[in-house]
Amino acid sequence: MKKRILVIEDEVRISRVISLELMHEGYEVETIENGKDGLSRAKEEKWDLILLDVMLPGMSGFEVLRRLRMEDENTPVILLTARDSVFDKVNGLDHGANDYITKPFEMEELLARMRSAIRVSTTRNSQSSATALKSIDDLEIDEGARTVKRAGTPIELTRREFDLLVFLLDNRNQVLSRDQLLNKVWGFDYVGETNVVDVYIGYLRKKIDHDYDYPLIHTIRGVGFMLKGQNT
Repeated sequence: MKKRILVIEDEVRISRVISLELMHEGYEVETIENGKDGLSRAKEEKWDLILLDVMLPGMSGFEVLRRLRMEDENTPVILLTARDSVFDKVNGLDHGANDYITKPFEMEELLARMRSAIRVSTTRNSQSSATALKSIDDLEIDEGARTVKRAGTPIELTRREFDLLVFLLDNRNQVLSRDQLLNKVWGFDYVGETNVVDVYIGYLRKKIDHDYDYPLIHTIRGVGFMLKGQNT
């Protein structure tokens, strides 16, 4: 099965060259020329790797990456940048990039970095697939397959929602503060809206608790949140 690559690059000539070379190497490629549309496509489908230019119209590559990592920590992202400063490289890596390559670059080097990033991602996903099923009452989570069911009904979650739910389940019957959830699920270096935890708890409640006889997610006023079964 062909690996799917999303190229977010506004320089048409560079985008065209990359696309042709990748297709020649057997990849399936889609190209987007601005940041906002690139972010939407990155979220809409599953990609084996994203090549992301830093200087984009509409939304910078750094901002695209930051918003993408709020929901998707796993898809490999390689930054394409004309900037060669240490600050820009560190900034990109801190925002969740797996690697970066400075323009102009040799196609052989880009292909090698892509193969490496995809290989690491595949290995990590294979290791996680061996994880046992987790459950509480009628809620079941397959962490390896990243699937969720309640009362046998499949529930679609974003990557961030899934990670948040898994952390809540791993710490069932424990009150978790917003800071704990932010640090463990989003990471210590997260930079963004401070109410993001409440927003995602709200998303989870609509999907996990809505239309069911009893809630699993509980708010402990002034403290935080807890996942608790009906009889525990």
